[in-house]
Amino acid sequence: MKKMNEAEERGIVIVGGGICGLATALALHRKGIRSLVLERSECLRATGAAMTIRANGWRALDHLGLGSLLRKDSVHIDGFGTMKLDQGTKLAKSPLSKGEARCIRRSDLVEALAKDLPHGTIRFRCHVISVKLDPVTSYAVLELNNGIVIKAKVLIGCDGVNSIVLRYLRMNPTKFSATCAIRGLASYPEGHGFDNLFTIAIKEQVAVGRVPVNDTLVYWFITRLWIPTDSEMSRNQEMIKMSSIKAIKDFPEEMKQTIQNSDQSSLSCLRFRYRAPWDLILGSFRKGTVTVAGDALHAMSPFIGQGGSASLEDAIVIARCLAQKISESNGNMVFEKCTVDKCEEALDQYAKERRMRLIKLSMQSYLLNKMFETSSLVVKLFCILFMAVFFRDSAGHSQFDCGHL
Repeated sequence: MKKMNEAEERGIVIVGGGICGLATALALHRKGIRSLVLERSECLRATGAAMTIRANGWRALDHLGLGSLLRKDSVHIDGFGTMKLDQGTKLAKSPLSKGEARCIRRSDLVEALAKDLPHGTIRFRCHVISVKLDPVTSYAVLELNNGIVIKAKVLIGCDGVNSIVLRYLRMNPTKFSATCAIRGLASYPEGHGFDNLFTIAIKEQVAVGRVPVNDTLVYWFITRLWIPTDSEMSRNQEMIKMSSIKAIKDFPEEMKQTIQNSDQSSLSCLRFRYRAPWDLILGSFRKGTVTVAGDALHAMSPFIGQGGSASLEDAIVIARCLAQKISESNGNMVFEKCTVDKCEEALDQYAKERRMRLIKLSMQSYLLNKMFETSSLVVKLFCILFMAVFFRDSAGHSQFDCGHL
């Protein structure tokens, strides 16, 4: 293992090469600021099949310079279609709220983010096992499992729900929901023929959703209560497919056919994790020049479809705040001349801008998840009343603008 004085020194280090980590690196690059992304896997990760991006997420993608590219292979979602099977099989259509919504493959987004980064920005097979503070420089000291030590002037944890950077901040860990989701992509080479609707069918505590990605590809998901055997099933994609078909045996035939048409390699089964809204109210987003973003900060169940978009917002805001303070520090964009104090001010500004936005998203997502998983009429009524008071515009979250880079 290297001695401390042999540690590699870096300006900005981002732990995690998922959507938030790559988007943060790209946002910094657009501002002329270099960063290093440490990714523990051997290649880019694109689990989750696809994701719906609402209007706020597309604004962020436009700021990153990727909006036009990603729109080329995704259709505009024109509205919602809902079937409550306990009340019949008629599809109730409703218009989409103001703004743009599209579903895109996660792999397309991840690859687009990575493609525009300078060569050498991402280092694979880099598993951070500890984060400490250098008492002399106030830099974060990262130890990797291969013995390499890196000192970072600014450290941004985008390393997901099991974030080691979050542990350094001593924020409460994410919690497990009682709900899980099975997800996949279905291919229709001759065209699927579905309307451009976000269609969802619900029966008791099972929901099946279907969203067109383009004319030949459909993203689908099944949301239901988690059972212990799901842990084993999540590692076997054949079992996932069989379980999915069994779970929706009473649902419309076309939804079963969608699962039959799925690419088995796209299937996943994951239990939801979430950060409680009160943890965002009370928690510290920063310690020294260390902060977190994305799921590491605000993991939430996908009932409002904002996990990915909120992570893109984080990237824009954190890059903007750092760029502003770097400019104040030396009149140009030379990060090396930016003082630790200015870096801390930038992260404080990031926390100030993001806290209330994330609290609202987390609370709305938490209430909808609780309504779905509980069988208590009292709890359901409380959630409905709370939503009616604080979230009267149920899709208002998509109108948010995180601002320019």
